[in-house]
Amino acid sequence: MARAVTTRRKAINTALAWAIGLLIFFPILWTILTSFKTEGQAIADPPIFLFFDWTLENYAIVQERSDYMRYLVNSIIIALGSTALGIVVAVPAAWSMAFVPSKRTKDILMWMLSTKMLPAVGVLYPIYLLFIKMGLLDSRMGLVVVLMLINLPIIVWMLYTYFKEIPGEILEAARMDGATLKEEIIYILTPMAVPGIASTLLLNVILAWNEAFWTLNLTAAKAAPLTAFIASYSSPEGLFYAKLSAASTMAIAPILILGWFSQKQLVRGLTFGAVK
Repeated sequence: MARAVTTRRKAINTALAWAIGLLIFFPILWTILTSFKTEGQAIADPPIFLFFDWTLENYAIVQERSDYMRYLVNSIIIALGSTALGIVVAVPAAWSMAFVPSKRTKDILMWMLSTKMLPAVGVLYPIYLLFIKMGLLDSRMGLVVVLMLINLPIIVWMLYTYFKEIPGEILEAARMDGATLKEEIIYILTPMAVPGIASTLLLNVILAWNEAFWTLNLTAAKAAPLTAFIASYSSPEGLFYAKLSAASTMAIAPILILGWFSQKQLVRGLTFGAVK
């Protein structure tokens, strides 16, 4: 029988959950509030929380100084492109590891995960030289490929755990009915793994959207995404906190909206693909 939970215990758990959630969200909230302050109010001591003269001046200055839409389009193309390319590569790889494993499958998975432990700066110089030789410096295509390769171990690992939850007998039945490998993956495996694929897509879009190291080092003007847009407001003359907060708010707004509308699908996918 399920253990009875008192009303008091439920209230405490709910309050604790809200407190933790607000604590995590507070830096984002502070950034949003600072974007509506003047520069003087942004650096006031003690800090001003709500009672200040709200202004849209910072957003107007950011819009005049920078072409926000160009950075936004670059971020969308790079994030979605790298994620889509990663899914195309990772689905067959995860299928083979989940349903046709070899003695080295676990070793390969651990090796792939270990590549995430390598400091990015350790491979910056050779990748930078390759980009110069191949003409990919400051290009969307170059960033799409790099971010796909960086996030590929995570994509493969997540899809592998989801695919392992699917009974192999279903795929065997499809093969007995004459399904080819392509049909098996597209028409049988993919529809059954939609929640897992959706949560994998969302996570990797967020990772690619937030990537700063590679975007700042491999772009200059044409392919610069929103991370470069934010960094442009940190100058040798000093930090302009209000304007920097306005730029940051404009950069995180699309991903916050995406996360808000996708949270139910993400939770459903993570629950479906949990490792037993």
